[in-house]
Parts: sequence; C-alpha cells; structure tokens
Amino acid sequence: MRKLLVSACLLGEPLRYDGDDNKSKVSHLQSKLTQWMEEGRLVVVCPETMGGLPTPRTPAEAEQGGGKAVLSGTARVLTYNGEDVTASFIEGAEKALAVAQRHHCQGALLAARSPSCGSGEIYDGTHSRVITTGDGVTTALLKRHDIMCFTPDMADQLIAWMESEHV
Repeated sequence: MRKLLVSACLLGEPLRYDGDDNKSKVSHLQSKLTQWMEEGRLVVVCPETMGGLPTPRTPAEAEQGGGKAVLSGTARVLTYNGEDVTASFIEGAEKALAVAQRHHCQGALLAARSPSCGSGEIYDGTHSRVITTGDGVTTALLKRHDIMCFTPDMADQLIAWMESEHV
C-alpha cells in the first residue's frame, strides 16, 4: 500500500504561520484521511517547523521562481518584514524529504500556495497576495526526488493514486 506524506496543518495541527490550521481545506477528504491514518499510511510533517521556524511566525514568500529557484540558489524566501528565512525553508525541506524517504512515501498531500508546500501555485514573493505558477521549497525538493505532490484541490487524483495498486 502507498504511503503519503501529509502537511500537519491539514490534519488539524495549529502550525500555520498564524498559529491556525488548514483542516477545513481537507474536509472533503476527511473520511479517506481517517481511513488512511488508521491503516498507517500517513506520515505527518511540517517543513517550516522542522526547519526551526516558530509558530506563529511572520508570513514569508519565495522570490521569483519559487522553490526551484530557491533550491538552485537564485532566489530567497523572505518574510513580510524582509528577513531572509531561506536557510530554514531549505533545512525543513531536506528534513521532510528524509522523513518521506525513511517511510517510503511515494506521494505527498501538501498545503496549497505555501512557500514550503505549495504545488503548482504559490504567492509571487511580493507579499501582495498575488498568486503565480510555481512550487514551494519542500514541494520542489520532493518532486526532484520523484515524489508525487497533491493539494487538497486535487482530491480525485489523490484518491485514485492512493487506491491504485501500482506501488
């Protein structure tokens, strides 16, 4: 059976930058998440806290290029106040990847638009709530290691993937 790395905030842990959680974003997936948890198929992480960032924390966004550019050293992750938190985001991504690999996770369900966990869409780095195409730092690293990444908006694809027998 496939194992899934999951953002802790999606499972109700109050680890978002503002000290809240994102459980409401997966209410449509709750029965499946409960089932998979009971089956021992979920591995829970929060890359930002694993990278040493506190909760709550100042909101941060990746500069142009998002996670791929951050990992290649051509962009940074900056807080709203201009503090460079790139090293913490990279450390958290590396630790999340290590956990995923240790538990043989082939996929991840991650919080949408997050500078760590966004998949396909992230905020553009201007702190003006503008969304652009891109991945968060953790998502970019997971994808680099062939780990499928899903957001709560991809419920049908996630369920089909988790229930497929091709492991």
